[in-house]
Amino acid sequence: MQFQEQTSERIRESIKSSPIAILPMGAVEAHGPHLPLGTDNFLAEELSKRLAERVNGWVLPILPYGQVWSLSDFPGSLSVRNETLIHLLTDLGDSLVRQGFRIWVILNAHLGNAVAVKEAARNLYERHPGFRVFYFFYPGTQKVISEVRERPPVHPTYFHACEMETSYMLYLAEEKVDMSKAIDDVPEIPQESDFTPTPWSTFTRSAVLGYATLASREKGERVIEAALDRMTEIVVRAKADLNDEV
Repeated sequence: MQFQEQTSERIRESIKSSPIAILPMGAVEAHGPHLPLGTDNFLAEELSKRLAERVNGWVLPILPYGQVWSLSDFPGSLSVRNETLIHLLTDLGDSLVRQGFRIWVILNAHLGNAVAVKEAARNLYERHPGFRVFYFFYPGTQKVISEVRERPPVHPTYFHACEMETSYMLYLAEEKVDMSKAIDDVPEIPQESDFTPTPWSTFTRSAVLGYATLASREKGERVIEAALDRMTEIVVRAKADLNDEV
């Protein structure tokens, strides 16, 4: 259910039976020659729609800008400071509580947002202990990724415009992918990058981290469906806990 398409009266009548809000959160940044700048936004929106169908939740308008400091040197990348995101998410959470929402899912498709999302969730926990905030970034996918991946990851944490993320796009937004331009780029990421600020432009010119040419819709389907299963399980359990409190 799309929140912004409803009337005020409809929302007022519906929140009690469906107190779950889902915020797609992405970013605008370089994703190699084969994926659009809004890749994270397209993934977050499609995931949010599918999760909403499973849990009877409201999909909020997307938050399309994120913290993309690492890729800010690349043409098209637009970055927002963590402090800005923390304030925005905290204020939005306050507003959802006032409206009567009890569960808020921040469905984040951009790893760079993780610090701000977690801090905002902590702020809201302290302000509204009964308000459940979940921040999801492809949960429950580690095992299936290890099964479908053909090449090892370039980095133990980062994945970007590679075999995996390109596969997600082929499953969720295939029409936005140009596989004829997909490349393999396996940069040597210095160990120091895990311990000091390191722009990605210092080790990659393409913004691709791995083997984009190995991507497939089938791989994307397996991973995305695993993530949706895990998110659904968690949110349904939280909703059941709300019913127990009544």
